[in-house]
Amino acid sequence: MLKVTVIGARGRMGQLLVAAVAKAQDMELVGAVEAPDSPAVGQDAGEIAGIGRLDVNIVDSNSLSEALKDADVAINFSAPKEVVLDHLRTAAKSKTSMVIGTTGFTEEEMDTIKELTSSMPCVMAPNMSFGVNVLLKVVKDVAEILGNDYDIEIIETHHHFKKDSPSGTANRIAKVIAEALDRDLEEVGVYGREGMVGERSPKEIGIHAVRAGDVVGDHVVIFGGIGERLEIAHKAQSRDPLVNGALKAARWVVNASDGLHDISEVLGL
Repeated sequence: MLKVTVIGARGRMGQLLVAAVAKAQDMELVGAVEAPDSPAVGQDAGEIAGIGRLDVNIVDSNSLSEALKDADVAINFSAPKEVVLDHLRTAAKSKTSMVIGTTGFTEEEMDTIKELTSSMPCVMAPNMSFGVNVLLKVVKDVAEILGNDYDIEIIETHHHFKKDSPSGTANRIAKVIAEALDRDLEEVGVYGREGMVGERSPKEIGIHAVRAGDVVGDHVVIFGGIGERLEIAHKAQSRDPLVNGALKAARWVVNASDGLHDISEVLGL
């Protein structure tokens, strides 16, 4: 039985993860964590998730080490991202495996994450769904085939609650394409356009964010040529693919080597 602690247990993803872990026949929820000022602290994680009492009370993050004591793995979709680094420091001390779905980290923060995970196994990805990760593989192949003759634009749409922009998934798509074309994303990435920006440069990779309503997450990649256009899209109808991917990653990471791993390794892509 895989023992799991969910960090960010009151959040949208956290509640779904609590319910999924409780339902899984090979998993047991042994801990649930929230921010110190969360009204969920002290309450039963199952009741917060709407599935009935599980006899696992939510503790605040100051007690994270206690919540990890009996856990084989922690699943972390909490925010803000700065707090996730603190969570990772605590997990590193106890050598507890971790799955991270939080996005928006800077290059400097990623360096810190790589250092912290050098002595513990961790899976981290901006999107845990199988479909999105197949899309990442496909757009890499398409970019290599089409080369520099096609303009590339990425459009992502999410719910109006999302705090980071563009999405971590859109950034990953852009980075994968840039690497496939031997381009530096920092030099060619264009994040939205306004005013008299002039003619589009050949090597630009456009990245555009839309925020509206309760959209779970849509990503469209456009390869625009002369006389034709190829569009590759992934549209999430619910958060279930993210939850399923996170649980698959949790099962995988407990037997993984120390270090930072990508969800593509988990899915065998």
